[in-house]
Amino acid sequence: MDVSDWGRRLRRAMAQLGRQRVAVAVLLLATALFAALFSWQIPLLRDAESALYDIRAANFAPRVDPDKRIAMVVYTADTNRATGQISPVDRTILAKALAQIDRIGVKGVGIDILFDSPQDDDPLLQSTLKGMKTPVFLAYADNRTNRDAITYEQEQDLRRFIAAAQTANVKPASILLETDNDGVARAWPMQYPGLPPLLSVAMTQRVAGDADPRFANYMGPIRFRSPTASDRPVFDKIPIDLLADPETAPLVADAIKGRYVLIGGDFSDFDQFDTPFTRTGNPVTGETRMIGVEVHASMLAQLLDKALPLPPPMAIKVLAALLAVGLGAATAAVRTRTWLLALAVVAQFGLFLALPFLIERAGMDTLRMPAMGWLVGWLIAYTAISAALRAINAAQREFAQGALGKYLPRSVASEIMRNPERLSLHGEKREIFCLFSDLEGFTKLTHAVEPEVIARLLNDYLDRLSAVVLQYGGTLDKFVGDAVVAFWGAPIAYPDDGERAVRAAYAMYLAGEEFRRSVPEGVPRIGRTRVGLHYGEAIVGNFGGEGRIQYTALGDAMNTAARLEGANKPLDTTVLVSRAAMERSGLDWFRPMGTITLRGRATPVDVFEPLPDMPAADRAAVADLIAAHDAGDSDRVLGLTDKLLEIAHSDDAVLNLLQRLQHTHKGESYVLG
Repeated sequence: MDVSDWGRRLRRAMAQLGRQRVAVAVLLLATALFAALFSWQIPLLRDAESALYDIRAANFAPRVDPDKRIAMVVYTADTNRATGQISPVDRTILAKALAQIDRIGVKGVGIDILFDSPQDDDPLLQSTLKGMKTPVFLAYADNRTNRDAITYEQEQDLRRFIAAAQTANVKPASILLETDNDGVARAWPMQYPGLPPLLSVAMTQRVAGDADPRFANYMGPIRFRSPTASDRPVFDKIPIDLLADPETAPLVADAIKGRYVLIGGDFSDFDQFDTPFTRTGNPVTGETRMIGVEVHASMLAQLLDKALPLPPPMAIKVLAALLAVGLGAATAAVRTRTWLLALAVVAQFGLFLALPFLIERAGMDTLRMPAMGWLVGWLIAYTAISAALRAINAAQREFAQGALGKYLPRSVASEIMRNPERLSLHGEKREIFCLFSDLEGFTKLTHAVEPEVIARLLNDYLDRLSAVVLQYGGTLDKFVGDAVVAFWGAPIAYPDDGERAVRAAYAMYLAGEEFRRSVPEGVPRIGRTRVGLHYGEAIVGNFGGEGRIQYTALGDAMNTAARLEGANKPLDTTVLVSRAAMERSGLDWFRPMGTITLRGRATPVDVFEPLPDMPAADRAAVADLIAAHDAGDSDRVLGLTDKLLEIAHSDDAVLNLLQRLQHTHKGESYVLG
């Protein structure tokens, strides 16, 4: 079968399926692709992805002996009982421990304890810190990025403590740890502006050869490691009591000498974090939650190892998502024996589940890699194509074919699909936003260019403008030559109809300008697109006969919009919006263009021109001029006129406005001939 046969079959299938079902199928396929790409951002799917990642991370975590580069010095429940302080922890014992650490000699000290409330022994600790020869990094957090850990008042106390203790060797470092939506710490936190470097990054910056600038803004996975045996932890953990006592400090000196030392709390009910081991259990120790200082130690070890797992390129993820969706669609479309189909499905599911494990084992970052997303994308694509094929084979599509066969607008057809009674011939009064557009000089062009060229140009132009209407949720009423008629507020009204209508009106003008620039050489110059927009009451509904109906709007509001479009020419404007439409748009784009009496109308209309890129001060100057004219303040009118002539000397619309104001009296409307 050649390509042309496939094309004919596809076109026939699309016709049998119907536009709405095609749209649904395309939407489902797009949803499938979205799920296959962004499952980590979708509720429920995100939880499944997190669980699968935790299994991968826990099972492929490196097995290591105790790390001889890092030691943890911890407060314990016994320490609190001995010192008589629980929260905040005793600072005298910390001062004594720091003095011993400084004498023993270590690479650096990171303190994972916030000094966010004044204590009587603060002077002793600050004095000890000021005398430290060893680089020391004090825990810092702020209320802006860590509301759960510190209040604004505590932040101020913390800042004062750090300022009192800071020296060339004593500096703050961020101890921020961020968790995913399920409360699990999986990734390095974001380095927010205004925060000092992360604790692990700050500690290594002082030691040549240990620093790695790639970790300054790294937000990939934390590489948690597993011990080789239950009695050989990844990091040595030394009670602070032993180190603070001069008699026992020498006994643990070898456990910290020449290492990085992290000081924090080891309490069962405070500063505990879930990790990928929480759900799966540590393969060796069975431990679940991890103290905060050990999370920092894991990050420090990862930095020292320069273990920077990189995620697969985005292009690979896109190709994998397309493959998953394509396989789902192809599996639904293929016709084969049931057992072969079942075997193919099992093989595909096995591939989707196994691939992230293989990538994780290879040492790459799979933290945000879809796994369940590929499966869900496959299922949605399979469902979409299966449903489409069933619909093609179905015989009953009378209403859908009838509605679409009568060339109703897409939004109207969608509404009628939900409410078949809307197909009956009737009308109802609705307040809607009415829009008319016209292409300046197109009628003259038809006499100067070949009919084939005119048809091609007109189709291109109407395609562009109708696409704008649909983009902003409008209902296309009709085309009258080169004019486009549309409205918002029917058959379904939305709260933001006014905003979308104004945005569409301005976008249609821009689309017209783009069309002018695209006209091929040899075609006479085409004029601008002019647009009028009004809000008012109209009769909306299906009008016609049994053989042909049209969903349209009738009434004075539509006529006023048409008059506004026509008023652009004598006013030297491009888009005119009535006050009624402007006030309901919720936008501040508008430059007032005075009060006019439209042709064939007795009631004056305040008109406005949407100019989103115009400086607010310039729009305000025009508004002030009109207000002064309405008040009869001739001196102020004269002054503002001179000002506008300076800032808008080449703006035809403003110059036109100035001339109109000169020819009208206080608050008088300008009558268009």
